[in-house]
Amino acid sequence: MARVLGSPREVLDAADVERFVRSSLEDDEYTGKRVCVLVPDATRSCPLPMLLDGVHAALHGRVAELTFMVALGTHPAMSEEELAALFGHPPGLAAERYPGVTIRNHEWWDPGMLTSVGVISGAELAELSGGRLSDPVEVRLNRAVVESDITLVVGPVFPHEVVGFSGGNKYLFPGVAGQEVIDVSHWLGALITSAEIIGTRGTTPVRALIDRAAAKVPSELRCFSLVVESGTSNLHAITYGDTRDAWAAAADITAQVDVKYLDAPVKRVLSLVSRRYDEIWTAAKGMYKVEPVVADGGQVVLYAPHVTEVSRTHGEAIRAVGYHCRDYFVKQWDRYEDRPWGVLAHSTHLRGGGTYDPATGEERCRIEVTLATGIDARTTRDLALSYLDPAEIDVEEWSRDPETLVVPDAGEILYRLR
Repeated sequence: MARVLGSPREVLDAADVERFVRSSLEDDEYTGKRVCVLVPDATRSCPLPMLLDGVHAALHGRVAELTFMVALGTHPAMSEEELAALFGHPPGLAAERYPGVTIRNHEWWDPGMLTSVGVISGAELAELSGGRLSDPVEVRLNRAVVESDITLVVGPVFPHEVVGFSGGNKYLFPGVAGQEVIDVSHWLGALITSAEIIGTRGTTPVRALIDRAAAKVPSELRCFSLVVESGTSNLHAITYGDTRDAWAAAADITAQVDVKYLDAPVKRVLSLVSRRYDEIWTAAKGMYKVEPVVADGGQVVLYAPHVTEVSRTHGEAIRAVGYHCRDYFVKQWDRYEDRPWGVLAHSTHLRGGGTYDPATGEERCRIEVTLATGIDARTTRDLALSYLDPAEIDVEEWSRDPETLVVPDAGEILYRLR
């Protein structure tokens, strides 16, 4: 069972957190081992330097190797300056704060950095997915994880559009994975739909898939799961155990902290997208987290003047397909099955629920999705989204509209109906 410090109603003292981290690692058998620590990138609220100080203090000098790896998924590589900001040290001076540690990006773009640990058979995938998918999928991930003795995840748990709640084994898949499991897991989530799976407690089909993939990893898997006060460095709770137990304990607390309930649906949402997200690939969380409370025929506006591009990694692929509901792709699968499934999933998550009639070519989406970003009107409309000039939005005026929900720092807190 996981060790737990904290609760939904408290904020932990930093000294208590550090003692918890150090005692958890001192009680476990790390001595002489090669340890790879997986951490989030800058798109998650997380007091990472404080936590890694405790990890480093407990393990430095005891372990044979210590690596801190950013679980990028397919996010862009972090520069030296970005890594320094994430880890809390001056650029080029990581060794002063973390002597003896190698700090790395997950280099997902380099096939030589990935290795296979097996295959999930078609029969297994059919069972895990409830019959939605049935082709075998190879399980590849970063060599540093496979070659370590212990992989230690350190990261927060938030409601998540693909898996239900993030964290735990998700730091392996998609965090340091190859494209195969990333595509299959995200498309499975899209088939279920974001609105149905987001904030679902327990083991969703996507969680079952990534847990099955993680079971093939030869290193021992351990985890500090964090319940973070969104937009801050405050911790409500921290858990420690294996990647499944620690995650489950934290997810139960997160469900009480990071989900807000409304009594009735709203006609319009203005999501003031957090500056943590600098492209639509991540800023779309401002849609995912509010879709469940928007009335049929309503509108979500993503207000993000700081966002000027769709995706540095996947922009070309997204522009080729645009943003559409799930059925748009499913009912024309022969046209789209060779496109990257992770991109198709992202497309459906941002566009939300809807229907498509292949006989007429008519797509009818449940709600309107509007970008008020630094992306120009023509590009926005070419993506099959509507456009608003962010300069014309008066946030205070929108806040006075009783039919509008204005969400500050949008992207981590989930809104649901009671």
